Amino acid sequence: MHYLDFLPDTVRRADIEKISAQRHDWVRQPKKGFLRYRRPFESLRRHRAKTVVCTGDTVLIGSSDEIDSAVRATIEADLRSFMPWRKGPFSVFGIDIDAEWRSERKWRRVLARLPELSGKTVADIGCNNGYYLFRMVPHRPRLALGFEPSVQHYFCFQALNAMAGCAELAVDLLGVEQISLFPETFDVVLLMGVIYHRPSPIEVLRDIHTALKPGGRLIVESQAIPGEDPVALFPERTYAKVPGTYFVPTGACLRNWLHRAGFARVELFDAHPMSGSEQRRTDWMIFESYQDFIDPADPSRTVEGYPAPWRVYLCGEK
Repeated sequence: MHYLDFLPDTVRRADIEKISAQRHDWVRQPKKGFLRYRRPFESLRRHRAKTVVCTGDTVLIGSSDEIDSAVRATIEADLRSFMPWRKGPFSVFGIDIDAEWRSERKWRRVLARLPELSGKTVADIGCNNGYYLFRMVPHRPRLALGFEPSVQHYFCFQALNAMAGCAELAVDLLGVEQISLFPETFDVVLLMGVIYHRPSPIEVLRDIHTALKPGGRLIVESQAIPGEDPVALFPERTYAKVPGTYFVPTGACLRNWLHRAGFARVELFDAHPMSGSEQRRTDWMIFESYQDFIDPADPSRTVEGYPAPWRVYLCGEK
């Protein structure tokens, strides 16, 4: 079944199918940028894991005794084609993937504010390789749908789930721009690491509010600046070397955004400074990471001279 078959009649199905078809036609082009990720997906999809465990910090897909050493070498080469790995950790047929982010720490923070997911419909906007989707599997959602416009992350998830076979999970090549096509559809929406990349954050939050069922919950995680005042930093060009960063709020500012977007019972439930222990280079992410974004002479500032980033977590209900 297609994931749309699990969703209510409120969704604008024709519009979603049209956009999705256009995106899939786009990634099927025989161009290097697409083949770079499509080919390892096509190779990995042939393997089906007998053991899948999503209850621990590491998402385990297949055990080492299910394949021989030659096959394992091929699988590892295919998995490395998806580098850099941003979210994790994963273990695939005994191959340990240490991602840039210690995503299990974020999951523990979020889990404390998640409602009961059994039989529910969940959206993870900007889901990357689907780490959080896999962590939802033991909670038995009806459907956990990832929105992920990146070709790299889309094919990485498709490869992982082809091996894992989790029928309640799906990812489409959609972005937060398409969430308004899903009115009153989701019981829970995760918006993690996205809001500060949007030039109109309140419009995004209003669209998500529309996409939630009455009583539905949004959990939003964001890069932030420290402080108690309801203000946001607007960097001149980059923030912590990252282009495409617009408004970096304080927790109080983001709380006000949720209120202004129509959310009730808004709670700021976690706030902490970022660190190199949670975001760092690894063998599976060999490029610049947190320590490269911070002024080496003053760790309280970014390389641009802005306040060093925090992470804040909030939830709100429709």
